[in-house]
Amino acid sequence: MGKKKLVVLTGAGVSAESGISTFRDSNGLWENYRVEDVASIEGWYRNPGLMLDFYNTRRRELGTVKPNAAHIAIAELEKEYDVTVVTQNVDNLHERAGSTRIIHLHGELTKVRPEDRCNDRDGFSEESVFDIGYGEIHIGDLAPDGAQLRPHIVWFGEAVPKIEMAINAVERAGILLIVGTSLQVYPAAGLFRYAGYDTPIYIIDPKDVPVSDPRITHIRNVATKGMEDFKKILKSK
Repeated sequence: MGKKKLVVLTGAGVSAESGISTFRDSNGLWENYRVEDVASIEGWYRNPGLMLDFYNTRRRELGTVKPNAAHIAIAELEKEYDVTVVTQNVDNLHERAGSTRIIHLHGELTKVRPEDRCNDRDGFSEESVFDIGYGEIHIGDLAPDGAQLRPHIVWFGEAVPKIEMAINAVERAGILLIVGTSLQVYPAAGLFRYAGYDTPIYIIDPKDVPVSDPRITHIRNVATKGMEDFKKILKSK
């Protein structure tokens, strides 16, 4: 008999304790920039140089932080469960913590692709996406096809190519765990609704959650402490 399928949906709150700023705070700014200027396809068309500089800085910062106890606890779940991590985060902290099956809904900060390769439902071939680690790209840095390189990030105004893959994972989940996401950014915010009618759903968040569902157990704590609470619940089952 195989391991029980456990899907973990994560957002900015799981990386916040590693020192990575959350995507959007109460005044609509991200690292003192307007979100629409640095996280939308319109922002890229307006000022690609600003966008490249912004993500170069994010990449440098990512190289200075480490996975926290929540990332590590999620990775350790693979010892007893068949785990798929569906993350809204563009960092690589889940990978660095040891998780082996990760669906990045919003792209990956350490990767770039030609700007003429648009998001589509089929995603991207490996040949069109390049891993640059914590390096930088600038105006004039071109892909082999001659197109300007851009961050491999899903911005506002673009399709989310891996959403169908994420839905399929949630539909098959025996347990769904949601950590560090406000459940306000769609389409990711609606993923939990695809869980089976008898699938238990656990949400780790120190704040109120904007959803009501009889399947949900709310663990009111930050990600690192909440994962400890979650593991105790699993052991008690």
